[in-house]
Amino acid sequence: MEIWIFNHYATTPNYPGGTRHFDFAKQLIKKGHKVTIFSSSFHYLLLQETKKYDDTFYKIDDYNGVRFVWIKTNSYVKSDWKRVMNMLVYSYRAYWVGKLLGKEKKPDVIIGSSVHLFAPFVAYLLSKYFRVPFIFELRDLWPQALIDLGISRYHPFIIILSILEKFLYQKANKIISLLPNVSEYLKKYKVEGKVVWIPNGIDLERIRMDESQKNNHYNVNDDTIKVAYAGSMGKVNDISIIVDLAHEINKKFNNVKLVILGGGYEANSIKEKIKNLNNVIIFDKPVSKERIYEVLSDFDILFFHISDIFPYGISCNKLFDYLAVGKPIIFSANVPNNLVEDARAGITVRDRSVPKIIDAIQKLVSLSEEERRKMGENGKIYVEKNYSVQLLAEKLETVIQEVYSDFMKK
Repeated sequence: MEIWIFNHYATTPNYPGGTRHFDFAKQLIKKGHKVTIFSSSFHYLLLQETKKYDDTFYKIDDYNGVRFVWIKTNSYVKSDWKRVMNMLVYSYRAYWVGKLLGKEKKPDVIIGSSVHLFAPFVAYLLSKYFRVPFIFELRDLWPQALIDLGISRYHPFIIILSILEKFLYQKANKIISLLPNVSEYLKKYKVEGKVVWIPNGIDLERIRMDESQKNNHYNVNDDTIKVAYAGSMGKVNDISIIVDLAHEINKKFNNVKLVILGGGYEANSIKEKIKNLNNVIIFDKPVSKERIYEVLSDFDILFFHISDIFPYGISCNKLFDYLAVGKPIIFSANVPNNLVEDARAGITVRDRSVPKIIDAIQKLVSLSEEERRKMGENGKIYVEKNYSVQLLAEKLETVIQEVYSDFMKK
C-alpha cells in the first residue's frame, strides 16, 4: 500500500525530537508498504532550517529507506503569530506538493497528525481529492490544550480551531489516539467505534547499542549521584518547578547533581536563574534521537515532570526513553496513566511539590546501586514488552488495512 503521513514536526533520528512516524514507516516498509512523510524542515526544537533549497519550496529525501518530503516554511523563535504563520505555510504548501506528487502515484491511505489541526485538515482535503480514506491521528487536544494553557475559549483563533476539530472528527474514517483515556473527551462528538489507541513507544533496534558507545558526555563523571531532566523547556513542562528544585538540591545535597538537558523557549531564562548554583549543570542543546539512550545512560536517576493539563493521559516520548535506558525514575505528574508505577520503575510524586520531589531523591539516593539498578531494569523490561515500535507498528498496519478494506467496500 502507498501510505502518506502529514506531520508538520516529523523528524529523523539524526535530529532531536519525536521519531514516531519514521519508526513506524521503517516497520511498515519492512512489511512491503511504501510510506511518504510530509514534514517541515524548520526544526521546532532547534529553531533553525535543516535543509538547503534552490528555487523550490520542497525537497524529497530518503532517510534509511523512508521517503520524506520536506516543506520550506518561515522561521520563528517563540510561540507567537510567526509560529502560526509557520503552520499555515506548511499546510498550504504541503497540499500543493501532495497534489503534484499524487500525479505520479496516488496514495491508498492518508494519515494526518494533530500536532496542530491544519496538518490533518490538509490530509483530509487530499483524501477527498484522491478519493482515499483519511485517518486522523490525535496527538494533542486542539484547541483544548491552548485553553488549558490560559487562552480564552472565546478567542477567535480558538473558535476556528473548535469548528475544525469537530469537522475532522466527523470526517475521519478512523481516529488514532496517543492518549489512553481520550474516549471520555470524544463522547460529545459521537465518534464511538472510530477510536483506536496506539501510543508512542521505543525502537528495540535503536536501544541495543554497542556498550563501547557509552561514555560520559557531560563532564559530570565524579562520585555524585546525577539526577537528569531531559526535555523541552517550555510552559507545558511547568519548568518553574525545575528552577525551584535546582535551588533545593543545591541547599540540601552535597552528593547530588541536577543535570538539565534540552532547549526551548525558556532555556535562557532558566540558565540565568540557576547560573550560580554549584550542584546544577545545564546543557541547552537538544540531543538527537539516535544518541538519546547513549546519553541518558550517563546518569543515575531520571526526572520526569509535566504540568496538570493532561486529564486524558500522556504518551511522552521522553518517558519511553527514560524507561528504555533502564534507570530509576522520579515521576512528577498527576495523570491517569502512570507507566513508572505500572512497571515498578521508580517513585511517583503526584502533587509535583518540590519538598516531595526532594524526598523522592533522598529515597533513591539512600538505596544501594544494585537496588536502583533493579528498579531501572523493571522499567526496561516493561517498556520493551509492551511498547516496542515493532509491536505498535503491527497494530497500525492492521488499522490501515481495515480502513482501506472498509472504504473500498463502500
